[in-house]
Amino acid sequence: MSATTSLAVRRFRADGEPAGPPVLLVHGFASDGHTDWITTGWAATLTASGRDVLMPDLPGHGSSPAPATAADVTPRAIIAALADAVDGLSEVDVIAYSLGARLAWELPAVAPVRRMVLGGISPIEPFAAVDVDAAMAFASGGKLPGDPLTAMIARLITGPGRDAAALGRCIEGLRREPFTPSPGQLTVPTRFVAGQDDPVSQGIERLAAMVPGSDLVLVPGDHGGALRGTAFSTAARSFLDAG
Repeated sequence: MSATTSLAVRRFRADGEPAGPPVLLVHGFASDGHTDWITTGWAATLTASGRDVLMPDLPGHGSSPAPATAADVTPRAIIAALADAVDGLSEVDVIAYSLGARLAWELPAVAPVRRMVLGGISPIEPFAAVDVDAAMAFASGGKLPGDPLTAMIARLITGPGRDAAALGRCIEGLRREPFTPSPGQLTVPTRFVAGQDDPVSQGIERLAAMVPGSDLVLVPGDHGGALRGTAFSTAARSFLDAG
C-alpha cells in the first residue's frame, strides 16, 4: 500500500548508542507532534533512554500539508503515510494517543511494528456522531452547536493556529472508514493506557480483551492530563523496554 499524502516528520537521535528500535509517536486529533510529544517531555525522555524518535504530524495538522479532499485522509490513506514514515526500518515501536492510537491499531498490517502502546482510545468510532456542517458553520462565525460532542469538536478545530477547513476534511475522511475493531486484527504485543477520569477512553477494556497477551494500565488524569502525566510515560517506556 502506497501513501497518497506526505507527512512532515521530525527525527530525534538517541543520546549515545540506541538501546532499542526507533519509536514512532503518533499524536491525537487537532494537535501535532510538538504539542503532544515535545512540550510534554516525551521525546526528550525517550532519546535520553536510548531511543531514536520519529514524530509525524498527521495530515492537516502541524507542519503536514492540508488534505485537498476528504478522500486523501481516510484511515487507510493516513496509515499508508505512517507506514511510509518508517519505511526502511527493520522494526519500530509505536506510542500513539487518541486518534493516533485508533490509526496505529491497523499499522502493524503494513509496517514492521514490534510493540505498541495505545492510549486514550475506545472501540467506538470517535467522529460518527459529529455534525460536521454545524462545526464548520461555527468555524465560519456561526453559533456554537447545541450538541455537546459537535460543540467540543467545533472548539477544537478553531483553536489557535489550527486550519479548521483541513480538520473538517479530516473528520469527513475518517468517517468514511469507521473504526470497527475485532479480535484477531491486532497481534503484536500491546499495552493500553487510559486516564482514570477520561470519558474518551470508555470501553478501552474491550479493546484490550481483543488482543492476546495485552494489558491495560489506568493512570491519573482526564484525556489531556493522562498524556502529560509521568505515570503514562513510565508505563509506556517500561513496556517497550521489556520486549
